[in-house]
Amino acid sequence: MDLSFSPAEEAFRTELRGWLGTHLPRAIPEWRTLDEEVAWLIAWQRQLAAGRWVGVHWPVAYGGRGASVVENYLCQEELARAQAPEIIGRIGVNLVGPTLIRHGTEAQRQRHLSRILSAEEIWCQLFSEPNAGSDLTALRCKAERVGDEFIVSGQKVWTSYAQFARWGILLARTDPAAPKAKGISFLIVDMHSPGITVRPLRQMTGSEEFNEVFLDQVRVPAENLVGELHRGWEIAQTTLAHERGTSARQLVVHRILLDELLLLARTRSVNGARATSDPLVRQDVARALIEVELLKLHNWRVLTNLQRRGASGAESSVVKLFWSEMSQRLHDTAMGVLGPDGPLVAGDPRAVARGRWARSYLYYRAATIFAGTSEIQRNIIAQRVLGLPRS
Repeated sequence: MDLSFSPAEEAFRTELRGWLGTHLPRAIPEWRTLDEEVAWLIAWQRQLAAGRWVGVHWPVAYGGRGASVVENYLCQEELARAQAPEIIGRIGVNLVGPTLIRHGTEAQRQRHLSRILSAEEIWCQLFSEPNAGSDLTALRCKAERVGDEFIVSGQKVWTSYAQFARWGILLARTDPAAPKAKGISFLIVDMHSPGITVRPLRQMTGSEEFNEVFLDQVRVPAENLVGELHRGWEIAQTTLAHERGTSARQLVVHRILLDELLLLARTRSVNGARATSDPLVRQDVARALIEVELLKLHNWRVLTNLQRRGASGAESSVVKLFWSEMSQRLHDTAMGVLGPDGPLVAGDPRAVARGRWARSYLYYRAATIFAGTSEIQRNIIAQRVLGLPRS
């Protein structure tokens, strides 16, 4: 494992820090609605794109910087360290772009890539289905080829920002006789097409960025097929690999949460005594500190392998599994330190940090579900790392 960064990589970091010092807003607003948040984030991504800090890992020919995997990691780390909001077009930048660059036609690249970087067009990911659980290969959404079009019908769920998306990447079954991963195709869908209905899902955090999407006889031009017909599952592996990979942002976010947890433990009481005097609290806080450092080492191991092999392997599943469960343990510790005040949300005058801890706790309950459940990650690790047989 490489444990240091080169002078060129440190210069890249310094350049970004300087840009953020000049351009990052002094205060991020507290948005009243999701519409306000999305509008602000689109403007922020456009500013980042103007500085060429969006999609830095993309080839220069398509608007990126041709940055190395390490430089891309440092970019995400520095943005998180500055507490800059995540870009609104992250599905397009992190998943769609690399997939089209590798598997798309030149016409598809020319039509879509520049608009992804500038947030002119937002993308969503139409993969998960309500009856497929964590098994994407069990999807039922159908796409039938009729002349120069596919006719698509089905239902998708947990589709982030679908109500704002102009385009979506969709997995659909094009050969119903083929088993499981066979007979699936990868399509680009115009989210403004007749027959598409988007219904927001209100989460326990109060937000509605997730949606369920219904497709009823939606017409998709055949030119929107990515790669070969019936070979969509292989293409989706490129998308999924970029979805997991390293977790630079989560590392920094949890370092910040850890610092806040340490402050809480020093200033609050548990059972009538200072929290730091409770040996169980001290043990839990120490575990959180150790696990955050372990996440850094897991990330660096994936980075090293990416440099050596040019692709991440099953170790990316180790990273996803580790940080998601680590996060829930850290938040459980924080709720124990906060006691009865922990569940108080924004709007309650007694809420700690205006309810940020409560919202963060609720949000990260989903961490072991999104981007591949813990059960799926354990199966991947068991089969591809430990060589265990499929059950």
